[in-house]
Amino acid sequence: MSGAPVPEEIFNRAVEEGERRLEQSLLELVSTSFIAGFTIVFGIAALGVVDALVEPRFGAVAHIAGALAFGVGVVFLVVGRTELFNENFFDPAAKVVDRDGSWLLWPLVRLWTVTLVFNLVGGFLFALVFAVDGVLPAGSAHALGRSAEEIVHRPMTAVFASAIVGGALVSLLSFLLEGVNTVGSRITLAYIVGFLLALGPFDHVIVTAIHVFFGMLFDPVIGYRTLLETIAVATAGNFVGGLGLVTFTHVAQVRGARNSDDGGES
Repeated sequence: MSGAPVPEEIFNRAVEEGERRLEQSLLELVSTSFIAGFTIVFGIAALGVVDALVEPRFGAVAHIAGALAFGVGVVFLVVGRTELFNENFFDPAAKVVDRDGSWLLWPLVRLWTVTLVFNLVGGFLFALVFAVDGVLPAGSAHALGRSAEEIVHRPMTAVFASAIVGGALVSLLSFLLEGVNTVGSRITLAYIVGFLLALGPFDHVIVTAIHVFFGMLFDPVIGYRTLLETIAVATAGNFVGGLGLVTFTHVAQVRGARNSDDGGES
């Protein structure tokens, strides 16, 4: 049984994956981002269904059961190799830092912008399908609407702070995935992160935005302005947590190790 790879080996794997992601054609990037958007809806819908089934008899336990159900959606994303915003922070950033003489700013902006937009488009369109009367079991719409109200009634400072945590958690998943070698390990990591994300719940802009959009469909009190404000604040928090806390610190760790090695050889 081989040991876990050292941080520099994880970084080198991330560079290879980051290069693949940055060099996608526009059609491929749009397609994989759209697929990720509607794929995560399965997890959100599962959360709503399980919450509705469990809450009448077991109360607060329904939140834990819903989080357990949501983890399946993240597994679908990881195994399907789709492009989810914030989950694609670490690998492309590693490639950018590894390349001397260029920061590849445009490819990064293109990757993150297209991913964010088409994650939302795919998620919102699929949410409309689930919102058709009779698709979800009785009570699921109420559970999803209640979740949306809890999100939008928080202060924006709380949304921002929660998004920092959510961004760090999802970017950490990217780092950890480069440290394992089997599909089973990838599934386990994805499920654990999905569970923790929903258990908080901690804000990931795509998941949170789709939650709020479900709320708009089932509860007309929530409007588009609230949805846009939530997207803006959650996106900012995801950048702080995903890039600031996880990506840059892991990159600094590897570069520090490389500088130490160079100093030792000189």
